[in-house]
Amino acid sequence: MKITKMHGLGNDFILTTKSEIEGFPLPDLARRLCARRLSIGADGLIVAEPCVEADIRMRIFNPDGSEAEMCGNGIRCFARFVFDEKIVAKKDMSVCTLAGIMRPGLEMENGQVSGVRVDMGKPVFENERIPVLSLTPAMENKIIVLGRELDVATLLMGVPHTVVLTKEGDGLDPTLFGPAIETHEAFPKKTNVNFVRVLGPGSLRITTWERGAGLTLACGTGACASAVVCARKGLTQKKVNVFTQTGKLMIEYKDTGVVFMTGPAEYVFSGSVMQPGFI
Repeated sequence: MKITKMHGLGNDFILTTKSEIEGFPLPDLARRLCARRLSIGADGLIVAEPCVEADIRMRIFNPDGSEAEMCGNGIRCFARFVFDEKIVAKKDMSVCTLAGIMRPGLEMENGQVSGVRVDMGKPVFENERIPVLSLTPAMENKIIVLGRELDVATLLMGVPHTVVLTKEGDGLDPTLFGPAIETHEAFPKKTNVNFVRVLGPGSLRITTWERGAGLTLACGTGACASAVVCARKGLTQKKVNVFTQTGKLMIEYKDTGVVFMTGPAEYVFSGSVMQPGFI
């Protein structure tokens, strides 16, 4: 099985094609290959498949074997991978995902991909569609977590995202509150959790606990969701730099409601897995 490992700001993925993994159950393969220290290790397994509705289909599986609808950092890596592998010859492509058709565009410098800009579509705020079980709007919700009442804002940015605004010394440890919010009864399909600090009108800092993956170094859909929440609350401009532990993404929330994300997609290595069941 030929694989390529890539990362977007430290959010890392194992990429391969459907032809390479025929016959292997993908949830089990993701659990095996993504296990850190016991295998290659990654935040997800991404598979390129043919698609009738778009240029290519992206499927992504979390380390726990669950299939995610979309991934912001993952789709940037995916777009560069399928272009460099000559699977898709277009710099502006359409990618079919469980969250709908996404449209990444490759930014080039000296013949090489220098970054990827993705049309992430419009966020969804309706409780039923996210979904959120609450009598109040998802963007203005309150939940009890670990004995504390928290103001949270939840939206669908391809996948469910909950944003928690933080300040220094508030005691909101992402490793404790992240999993507690992810599995809270208000979120029947669970939720990703973003702990966000506003740095100024044009910048945010986020830490994301990802549904099915845990604490990650960066999250593209989380950066988009956080930028949307802060802009709608009047805390920032509609175009912001979102800083993660390993770098930054540029997020633009257009007046049309569409969100654009621009950021890097880097290679780690390519190789072969001789026996995917070796663990």
